[in-house]
Amino acid sequence: MAERKKYKSFKPEWEIVPPPAKTFRSILKWGNPDEFKEPSESMFKLMKKTFNLDDKNFDSKIEQGLEVVPEEIPCGLADEHVEFFRSVFGEDRISTKVYDRLSVAYGKTMHDLYRLRENIIENIPDIVVYPSDKEEIEKIIPYCNEHRIPVYVYGGGSSVTRGVEAYKGGVSLDMRPHFNKVIKFNETDQTITVQAGMSGPRLEQVLNSAPEMFGAKMKYTCGHFPQSFEYSSVGGWVVTRGAGQNSTYYGNIRDMVMGQEYVTPRGKISSYGLPAHAVGPEIDEIMMGSEGAFGILTHVTLKVFRLTEENRKKFSFIFKNWEEARNAAREIMQCEAGHPSVFRLSDPEETDVMLKMYKVEDTILETAMNTMGYKPMQRCLFLGWSEGEKGFSKNLAKNVKKICRKHGGFSLTGYVTSSWEHGRFSDPYLRESLQDYGIIIDTMECGVTWDKMGDVHEFVRKYTKSRPDTICMTHLSHAYPQGANLYFIFIGKFKDKEEYLDYQFGIFDNVQAAGASMSHHHGVGKMTAPWVEDSIGKPQMELFRSLKNYFDPNNIMNPGGTIGLDLPEDQKRKPKFAGRTWENPAW
Repeated sequence: MAERKKYKSFKPEWEIVPPPAKTFRSILKWGNPDEFKEPSESMFKLMKKTFNLDDKNFDSKIEQGLEVVPEEIPCGLADEHVEFFRSVFGEDRISTKVYDRLSVAYGKTMHDLYRLRENIIENIPDIVVYPSDKEEIEKIIPYCNEHRIPVYVYGGGSSVTRGVEAYKGGVSLDMRPHFNKVIKFNETDQTITVQAGMSGPRLEQVLNSAPEMFGAKMKYTCGHFPQSFEYSSVGGWVVTRGAGQNSTYYGNIRDMVMGQEYVTPRGKISSYGLPAHAVGPEIDEIMMGSEGAFGILTHVTLKVFRLTEENRKKFSFIFKNWEEARNAAREIMQCEAGHPSVFRLSDPEETDVMLKMYKVEDTILETAMNTMGYKPMQRCLFLGWSEGEKGFSKNLAKNVKKICRKHGGFSLTGYVTSSWEHGRFSDPYLRESLQDYGIIIDTMECGVTWDKMGDVHEFVRKYTKSRPDTICMTHLSHAYPQGANLYFIFIGKFKDKEEYLDYQFGIFDNVQAAGASMSHHHGVGKMTAPWVEDSIGKPQMELFRSLKNYFDPNNIMNPGGTIGLDLPEDQKRKPKFAGRTWENPAW
């Protein structure tokens, strides 16, 4: 259902109607076709003020993407190849319809959404197949290798890196409908093995229902909750080295994977499936992050955890400035009392927006903050919760409170955290409502160490804010004793996709120049691929290429620039940073 908000004054006509069937807009729509989210009135007023707009700019929406997807683009595969796929999957689990092909060609980057709004069809597969078991995949990969047919994979559809785009045609495997079964649940080892197309919500439902489904003694959780959770897949988590919002306690996906199986042109590759070993390099680490470029991930064995949500201790604090807040966050992660589960620290600009969103602005809490010297556009909001065994969770929350107070933190109780939790998976719905009026909201995340965090934050923000009338919010999340993820959210009014991409590429240039990683948990895909070689170094890139050449000598697996492996030389962002900086933004 649409999340409706009351406005005291003028309210734009935010989208609340499901997109017509078979249209471009039905593909670009995030998540549930019947679900929408509109900005609060305070957020709307902030955007008008920042972008120098008035109510007249919101009199009418930009109606785009409502045309039915045409079916005139023929399949480029020879008839005998189509017949082979039909013999493996049957008539009902293959499709050469343009709508089905386009549905698995784009993810959820802003570039994807722009193209769908403009009815642009490019880089689509020739055929879509819908696997049900790994034996079917084991049949088609040797055939595709022999006949040089490119192979792509579509998991949950929430990619924000252009990771699923079929640059060279061929076949795309849509894992959603049938490749989503539980293979084995092992309560003794606390593991579960599933097919790679298993969705996040389905996995969590299975684990929460372990007593009923498997006769287990207790309920379990995977602990992996990315913002795209509702429309993400286990396979997507693994091949992009993903992280969820509770990763500070449960770990990133690399910490959760116990074993994997891949089908590659070289044959089937399986990892040990043991908690630890010292028998050479770790196959799991080699394959995670390969983004379909080495082979097709079929089965994943994950560690699972006891569900202890009844022991959660929620907290939120406000700090007087960004530096003091970061110092508190670092001390929490290094104090040896354990790690919170949700761990999110917002910089001053994001704090200002969050206090508006969570209705703290103009309340007694804000009055108290102002009175005590927690000033607007300087103060920083920290929120989260502890969980685990009851005594552990309680003791950790006590230590968090003590450290926050030591650094000048003022408690806002668990109210703000509960408000954040209520909408933590629904924010992507905002993008469609805003883009109807030319306003873009997008993100970029990177991994940094504590000692570089302040400089990286300042350097990247200076570039993002060098574009006039642009909002740039940042939060620290996915924390470690040695550093954390910095997550940048920028909002601006853009005239077209070219202006937007120019701005986005400048941000990537500046992230690289600042010395941060090009991605912390979104992966690379084909979007940030031009920056990879300069970011990790040429010898390391050659190692990746050697692995690619071993697993996939004919380059049929997700070709077209994924992770920069077959990227033309003239498309790489060259060493010795030559991009725009905040000192010379060229706006």
